[in-house]
Amino acid sequence: MVEVLADDPVRRLKARLQAKYKGRITGELVAPAREGRYAALPDALDGRLKGALAARGVARLYSHQREAWEAVRGGRHIVVVTPTASGKTLCYNLPVLHSALTEQGKALYLFPTKALAQDQVAEILELNRAGDLGVRAYTFDGDTPGDARKAVRTKGDIVVSNPDMLHQGILPHHTKWAQFFENLRYVVIDELHVYRGVFGSHVANVIRRLRRICRFYGADPLFVCCSATIANPGELAGGLIGEAIHAITDSGAPSGEKNLLLWNPPVINPDLGIRASNRSQTSRIARLATRMGLKSILFAQSRLMVEVLTKYLKDVFDHDPRKPSRVFAYRGGYLPTERRATERKLRAGGVDCVVATSALELGVDIGALDVCVLNGYPGTVAGTWQRLGRAGRRHRPALGVLVASSQPLDQYIVRNPEFFLGASPEQARIDPDQLLILLDHVRCAAFELPFRAGERFGGEALEELLAYLEEEGVLHREGEQWHWSADSYPANAVSLRSVAEGNFVVIDISDGGKTVIAEVDFSSAPMTIHEGAIYMIQASPYQVETLDWEGRKAFVRRTRADYYTDAIDYTRLKILDTFDRATFDRAAGRRAEAAHGEVHLVRRIPGYKKIRYYSHENVGFGEINLPDQEMHTTAAWWQVHPDALEAAFPSRQEALDGFLGAAYALHHVAALRLMSEPHDLGRAVGDGDARWFATVGANGRGAIRDLEGREAPLEGQGRFRPALFLYDNYPGGIGLSAPLFDARETVVAGARELVAACGCSHGCPACVGPILASEEVRGFSPKRAALTVLDLIG
Repeated sequence: MVEVLADDPVRRLKARLQAKYKGRITGELVAPAREGRYAALPDALDGRLKGALAARGVARLYSHQREAWEAVRGGRHIVVVTPTASGKTLCYNLPVLHSALTEQGKALYLFPTKALAQDQVAEILELNRAGDLGVRAYTFDGDTPGDARKAVRTKGDIVVSNPDMLHQGILPHHTKWAQFFENLRYVVIDELHVYRGVFGSHVANVIRRLRRICRFYGADPLFVCCSATIANPGELAGGLIGEAIHAITDSGAPSGEKNLLLWNPPVINPDLGIRASNRSQTSRIARLATRMGLKSILFAQSRLMVEVLTKYLKDVFDHDPRKPSRVFAYRGGYLPTERRATERKLRAGGVDCVVATSALELGVDIGALDVCVLNGYPGTVAGTWQRLGRAGRRHRPALGVLVASSQPLDQYIVRNPEFFLGASPEQARIDPDQLLILLDHVRCAAFELPFRAGERFGGEALEELLAYLEEEGVLHREGEQWHWSADSYPANAVSLRSVAEGNFVVIDISDGGKTVIAEVDFSSAPMTIHEGAIYMIQASPYQVETLDWEGRKAFVRRTRADYYTDAIDYTRLKILDTFDRATFDRAAGRRAEAAHGEVHLVRRIPGYKKIRYYSHENVGFGEINLPDQEMHTTAAWWQVHPDALEAAFPSRQEALDGFLGAAYALHHVAALRLMSEPHDLGRAVGDGDARWFATVGANGRGAIRDLEGREAPLEGQGRFRPALFLYDNYPGGIGLSAPLFDARETVVAGARELVAACGCSHGCPACVGPILASEEVRGFSPKRAALTVLDLIG
């Protein structure tokens, strides 16, 4: 055994962690190495392509690659669901390249990120060079120069793009692409699992528009989809393309041994149930791996945490500026040139540790890594395995460590390892017929081609929608056709991610110049580049001096600040319409109700905290003056009758803390039960009329604030009837609140079980959130108050 460990640094690291930190490891999984299963190259494959494969060292296929070839050549749409680095690329490149060589067939590749698109073009160019194939593959995205776009349209055999560019840059200009569409044989959709929720619902409508235009040009392409492991790949792929699809899920690729450890940070305050930060534990594991000569990747849940972890590791390994950097950060917002440079260093083995957001979760080639550490549970089983799969890509042994935070989902996972280790991946949901999303794309489709009477768009008959758009003055009916009649260009007004248009650019003015150093998306801007914010790039801090909101520009200057900033946001809701209601009694005088309906939401970001590195103490506060963000969405909510509330609680403070704690537990249980990601749901406690909303103050107690965000007295609110909201965190909703209302009894029971089973005394971040003051301090237990609320609404 000792000799094996000595020969294998990954097993040696695992043994060291187990020996030194045994009490923190709550679960372990070992997936043994697996031999490959192979099949011969197809006889029908073009000889030039066979020669190119031979030159690249490919003399045979994995069994799933051959199955994909047979299914596609048999005229079937397919979705391939096999692990990371299992050769999914050849599943579509073989039929596509064969078609290009033998019948001048064209293909459209869709990837969710530009990095993946660049990877794919590089792979095709390598095959081209190896076999002198002459197949022309080009990227077509926002970075494609204007003078090159015509050549891509007219000469490209394979056009590699993304859904956003297809939506706004290709389909509305389809007449310029007529030659391409007439010969389109294949559409490839990679990283299929990304297309879920609101994004997937939009993309399904973009595919409807694509297929409509293809029919206009006499084409009917086959779809080849690839995905990481999810529970319903066939259903998701079928929903996206609008047809039945053949799922290939049995991988024939070999894989190295996979080791997984579930890690719970130690308790440092037993009375409050407070644990050491997962940030410190993640950094500790990464330092140990790097010192043992292993290559590692750390996944953090936010861009801010990526920068904080990068700083901590750079302080250890990159403190000497004369030596090459060993630690790098990778996240959205960095300029493309910087991300590409990091990717090249990773492939070349020049990075010892990379700290990333989910931007590196997808299949960008990042070379051979040994260790993957997750700083917190990603929110889904599928996302966890996808990230862990980034280590051990080249059949090497790999170690993954999931380091739990104090969030309820994290604690549930590490306290119940059998649930995670035996859990099925989640189902990916889309709702392409959600009215607002559907209406957006009917507008876009009408601009592209007139609608005919009786024509369907997906499964929907369109007469009512077309009549509505005619009333709005954007369509004009002539006989049996509806034509676009407005001056506007509808695709420009529709974002596939349902966020406002326009990224912000970050401009460095440190040396008197004006250099663009990063981009920030609209939804993140108020929290990250407000005036006074510390914005970090590769752990180097810049302070935001001026934010030009209208011009979408943030002007920053390098600083040596010993703190980072974290913005505070408040949310208030107003009930607009109730679709369904359930009233129930639990005992005499204990009346409550649950409801589902439409709400108006206002999000305000009034200020930010300054947090010192390492100690994480709050060392200051600043104000933020930015426009409120508003949206209409759907929600499920619970209210308790004031008489029942007064009978159950001796004070309004106790009732408010109970509602805040119950909302926290319900939010996380609802995300788990609905198999959605936590950020797809929002939570709030308020009065339902937007007169006041509740927050947790710095003292760990609940407080209410008025419309202006000022703290208001609890006793001055008349009849006290707080409402607990869980809402769809997207404009118009994405179909989560209705099933949540239907499953309300199960969700409330699950939340009660989570809080009751927690080992803390009075409430902690793992059950009721930041309601932390002890019973001795406030005279009551926040944990018991949350359980009382859950009893009332359950």
